[in-house]
Amino acid sequence: LVAGQSTAAQAAVACDVAYTPNTWTTSPGQGGFTANITLKNTGDPITSWTLAFDFPTTGQTYTPQGWGATWSQSGTRVTGQSLSYNGNLGTGASTNIGFNGSWTGSNPSPASFTVNGVTCGGGQGTTPSVVTSASSVSVTEGGTATFTARLSSAPTSNVTVTTTRASGDTDLTVSSGGSLTFTPSNWNTAQTVTLAAAQDSDTTNGTAAFTVGGSGVTSATVNATESDDDTTQTQSLVVTPTSVTVPEGGTATYTVKPAIQPSASLTVTSTAGSGDSNITVSSGGSLTFTTSNWNTAQTVTLAAAQDSDTTNGTRPITVASSGLTSVTVTATEADDDGTQPTHVENPYAGATGYVNPNWRAKAAAEPGGSAVANTSTAVWLDRIAAIAGSSSVMGLRAHLDEAVSQDAANGSAPLTIQFVIYDLPNRDCSALASNGELLISENGLNRYKTEYIDAIAAIIGESAYRNLRIVTIIEPDSLPNLVTNLSFAKCAEANSTGAYVQGVQYALNKLHAMANVYTYVDAAHHAWLGWDSNFNPSVNIFYNTAAGTTAGVDSVDGFIVNTANTSATTEPYFTINTTVNGQTIRQSKWVDWNWYVDEASFATGLRNALIAKGFRQGLGMLIDTSRNGWGGSARPSGPSSSTVLDDFVNQSRVDRRIHAGNWCNQSGAGMGARPTAAPASGFDAYVWIKPPGESDGASTDIPNDEGKKFDRMCDPTYGGNSLNGNNPSGALANAPLSGQWFSAQFRQLLQNAYPPIS
Repeated sequence: LVAGQSTAAQAAVACDVAYTPNTWTTSPGQGGFTANITLKNTGDPITSWTLAFDFPTTGQTYTPQGWGATWSQSGTRVTGQSLSYNGNLGTGASTNIGFNGSWTGSNPSPASFTVNGVTCGGGQGTTPSVVTSASSVSVTEGGTATFTARLSSAPTSNVTVTTTRASGDTDLTVSSGGSLTFTPSNWNTAQTVTLAAAQDSDTTNGTAAFTVGGSGVTSATVNATESDDDTTQTQSLVVTPTSVTVPEGGTATYTVKPAIQPSASLTVTSTAGSGDSNITVSSGGSLTFTTSNWNTAQTVTLAAAQDSDTTNGTRPITVASSGLTSVTVTATEADDDGTQPTHVENPYAGATGYVNPNWRAKAAAEPGGSAVANTSTAVWLDRIAAIAGSSSVMGLRAHLDEAVSQDAANGSAPLTIQFVIYDLPNRDCSALASNGELLISENGLNRYKTEYIDAIAAIIGESAYRNLRIVTIIEPDSLPNLVTNLSFAKCAEANSTGAYVQGVQYALNKLHAMANVYTYVDAAHHAWLGWDSNFNPSVNIFYNTAAGTTAGVDSVDGFIVNTANTSATTEPYFTINTTVNGQTIRQSKWVDWNWYVDEASFATGLRNALIAKGFRQGLGMLIDTSRNGWGGSARPSGPSSSTVLDDFVNQSRVDRRIHAGNWCNQSGAGMGARPTAAPASGFDAYVWIKPPGESDGASTDIPNDEGKKFDRMCDPTYGGNSLNGNNPSGALANAPLSGQWFSAQFRQLLQNAYPPIS
C-alpha cells in the first residue's frame, strides 16, 4: 500500500506511507511477516511523529520485534513512535522503519495510516480493480469449483487479494487461493481460487457471496451456489484433503467429518501404515462425532521428524470408522536435507552484500547519508540479548529473514551477510569501552558456550538460511590481547584459564561445521602486532588455537585486520623500504621500528607467515575499511620534499592520527574503500565491519547495563598513556556508548571519505 499526501484542512502535517509486507506461511492458515515501512513527510517540518494504523483482521499481531520506532499494539491498533535519531523530518524527508508480526487466517495490508493524528491517503492515481473470470459459480456438494482473479492495472507495490465469504451458506468455503499476491509485474496473470461445498444432510441448494479484494484495490463479488445431492446421500467419511505434504521437522493437517448426521456417536481413527516411519499422527488420531457436532470438521495433525536422509518419504494414513468405507490419506515428507551448499573459497566473490535496515535508516537520515545507506555493513552480536533483538533493534533471526528477502530479490547472485561474534568472558580485557557482560569468574565461559554460541549456531543452522553465505568475524581483539597485554589482570586471567582460546575454539567448532558459514579470526592491526616481538607470538597463538579445533586449521577461512580501527589500507607515498637522507622509515617516531606502515602490507606479511606455519594456501584476508579513508583537506596530495625524517613521514602519511595507537572515535577520520570482493591477491574482500556512525566508546562515564566502561582513550581531554606514547587521544567529544549511533562521527566520516563520496 502506498498512501498519498493528506488533504486535511490544516496541512501542517502531511505524509506518504509505503507499507510493504513480506509474508510467509508456517502451517496452513497461519504464518509470519515482516512489514517494511517508508514514512515520508510531505508537509511542514516535524520534530517527532507517531504513526498509527489498524490491522484489517484480529489475527494479525505485532510479535513484538521492530526497528526505527517504539512499537505497541492494542487490539487491532498499532502505533509506532519516533526515536531520538529519526524524529526530525524536514519537508520531503523520509525514514525507513518496520516490524515483525504473525498472522492467522490472512495477512491483508492496513487500509490507511495517520501521522500525528492526520490521515495519510489519496493522491496515488487509479486504484486497480479485481477482475474475476466469473461472477457466479456452481459448487457440487462435497466437491469444488474454481474461478480466476487478476488486476485491471499494475499496482504501485505488491498487493494481497483475499477471498472471504461475506454472507450465506457456511458450507460454502474457500478451499485454496484465499490469499493471492499480485506484483507490479504479474498483475495481469490470472490466479486460481477454489471454492468447496461441504457435504451436509439437508436438501437445500445454499448460496453465499464471496468478496475478492484487499487493501489498495477495488473488490469484486463472486456468488456461489451449492448443488445439493442429499436426496440419495448415504453415510461416509469426508476427508479433506486426501494427499498432504508434511515439512521435515514440521506438521501438516487434514480434516474429517461424517457426510450426514449419524444416528449415534461415531468414532473415527487415523492410523499410520507402512512407509516412512518419520511421519506420524501427532494429534487427532481418534475423533468423536455426535448427532450435534457431526457437521463440524475436526482436524488430524501429522508430523515429520527431522532426519538426515535426503528422501521425500511417504506413508499412508488410514481414516476409518466401524461399518464405513475407510479413506486413505497419502502423506509425503518434504525433505529439507537436500544438497548442502558448497563452501566456496571466497564467500564475497560474485555475491552481493546484506544491507542492514537498522543501519540504513540511520545513515539515510543524516545529511548526504543516502549516498552510502545501501552499503553492506556487519551486524554486531555484542551480548546475549542481541540474539533476540528488541523493539527497536533487529535480532539475529530478523536479520537472517531480511537477508533471505534481499537474496530473493537479488536474482541469481548469492548474498553474503556478516555477523561479529563478540561476547567472550572478560571481553576486551585491556580496554574499557568495549568490556562485555560475561566474566570468567562468574561462569562466563560456560554461559558464552551455552547461552551465546549455541543459541547463534541453532538459528544460523536452520534450513531457511542455508542459501545465504554467512560470514562470522570471531572475537575482535581477543587473541592479540594474550600476546601483548598480560599485565592487565583480566587479560592474565583469560590467559591462565584458557578462556579466550577455548571460547574461540568452541565458536569455530560450532560455526564452521555449517557449510554456508565462513569464519574469519580477528588479527588486530599493524600498529599493534607489527613488531617481531608481537608478530611471531601472534602467528603461534593463531595457529595453536585453530589447530586445536575439530577441523584443525581448516576451521578458519581467513583472518581480518583493522576491525573497527582507522589504520590506512595503504600509505601511498612511502613504504617500509623508503629512506630519507640515509635514514630508514622505520627510524621515524611515527613508525617506531615497526615492520609495516599500513594494513595491506601487514595483512600480506601475516598471511604469508600463517601459511608457512601450516594454514592452507587458500587462506583469505579481510581489511575493515569502514573508517580508514583519511580524506578531506588534511590528506596530503603527494610525498613531502623534506629531508628531515620525521617531517617527511608526518607530511606524507595519509593516516592523520596523533599516534598510531589511538583508536577511539578518531577526529579527522573518513570512510575508506567501499566493500569490494577480491581487491588483491590473497585478499577475500575489503569490508565495512564497524558500521560508520556507531560509536567506539563513550567520551564520558555513562551508566549502562551492557558491561561497557569509561575508557579515557575515548575522552578528548585525555593526555594518553604508554600505549600511545603519552599523546592526546584524538577522540571526538560527546560520544555515546560503543555501538550506539554517533551522528557527529558519521557526518565526519562521510565528509572525509576517500575515495570521496558525492
